[in-house]
Amino acid sequence: TVFCSLLNVTLRDWVAVESDSSDVLRRPDCHRMMDMTAEKLQAMGGKVELVDIGVQELPDGKTVALPKVVTAQFGSDPSKKTVCVYGHVDVQPAKLEDGWATEPYNLTDINGNLYGRGASDNKAPVLAWIHTVEVYQALSIDLPVNVKFLIEGMEETGSNGLDAMIVAQKDTFFSDVDYIIISDCGWLSRRPALTYGTRGNCYFFAEVEGPKQDLHSGVYGGTVIEPMTDLIGILDTLISPSGKILIPGIREAVASLSDEEWKMYQDIEFDIESFKSKIGVSQLMYSNKVDLLAHRWRYPTVTIHGIEGAFSGPGSKTVIPAKVIAKFSIRQVPNMDPAVVKKQVTDYLCSVFAKRKSPNKLKVTMIIGAKPWLADTKHPLYEAGKAAVKRVFNVEPDLIREGGTIPIAKTFEDVTGKSIIMMPIGGFDDGLHSQNEKMSRLALQSGLHEQLTLLV
Repeated sequence: TVFCSLLNVTLRDWVAVESDSSDVLRRPDCHRMMDMTAEKLQAMGGKVELVDIGVQELPDGKTVALPKVVTAQFGSDPSKKTVCVYGHVDVQPAKLEDGWATEPYNLTDINGNLYGRGASDNKAPVLAWIHTVEVYQALSIDLPVNVKFLIEGMEETGSNGLDAMIVAQKDTFFSDVDYIIISDCGWLSRRPALTYGTRGNCYFFAEVEGPKQDLHSGVYGGTVIEPMTDLIGILDTLISPSGKILIPGIREAVASLSDEEWKMYQDIEFDIESFKSKIGVSQLMYSNKVDLLAHRWRYPTVTIHGIEGAFSGPGSKTVIPAKVIAKFSIRQVPNMDPAVVKKQVTDYLCSVFAKRKSPNKLKVTMIIGAKPWLADTKHPLYEAGKAAVKRVFNVEPDLIREGGTIPIAKTFEDVTGKSIIMMPIGGFDDGLHSQNEKMSRLALQSGLHEQLTLLV
């Protein structure tokens, strides 16, 4: 309880840093966040390094420094196993006017819930692991394993630069690592869970450019072929009203749902009516639990996120945009390769656009190509995770997959060859990436206990 209170104090300081990695103007905050993380680990006596991972190239050709990656080590006993804890301290954008009930960068305690951007994703889980080491130190108990940390500041925008760093340090930092632990995920329900799979993410820009400048729709409407009309037309060919992906080759790459998977999904605690109520809809794409979970976790989806260049402010601006850019993503699953998906999407959209016989220009760009990840739930690491959950909560955990993306998980697996476990401590209703993101005090306390148990 004492350590959870101390964790809350540190969490308040961390949440106050607007480390939004998607906004280049907030890059100084991202750098400051990495410095604060390094200082925290150094104060505990860890062997800490801030690793330079280079620069990020911006659309205008300029470059900006990427936040350094923090690595730390506690213990180097060759007779002990070594675990590496991965996490990130960058966050999604957040503004009070987006619909937050509290200031998103001022951690606010309401009825045992700590509200703030990054409270659950992923600052509190990172701090919980750091405080796990501090508990052993405070009690003058030797760590049962050597513990390493790898903490980054660009996860929310695709972990730029981290893949190369992992490759470069395969035979140094990772040489003695036995297991990798990630707590950048959440429970599915009120039942504790272990996560064994994530979807990948191929994120695209589709740009249609026409006239040399924006035009008055009254003066020029009906005389030009409008870029927005072309863009909406091709976007409508990506997915059917029933959710069927129309891009050739995408659905064909997906592995069939096995009988064993069906049984696992059937046994998972998940209430459809509560899910509908939570997100505020009257109807879902699928009406039974297995279909819904399968399409949330192990089938690909297409999501159109927005259109840049379109008028979105109040009022009634009558303009024909000269250039519009659609942003959409495909959450990919095992057996789907980002390079292949990029070609499939580009070829398909170019083909659809060509049939329109438009004089406008189409440019398709994939800016993120994060791979999916899938673990063996029968691995000893997952058996240890199940035992830790059972000891803390006195129930067997649900084994779940995550519909979102942890970009680096597959890289860890492919480059280091180490086994990975995802152990969430966040709640199912934490509101990751949404308004009023929170972490409950009880979840933090239970998570700390769970992590202590896993290390043993």
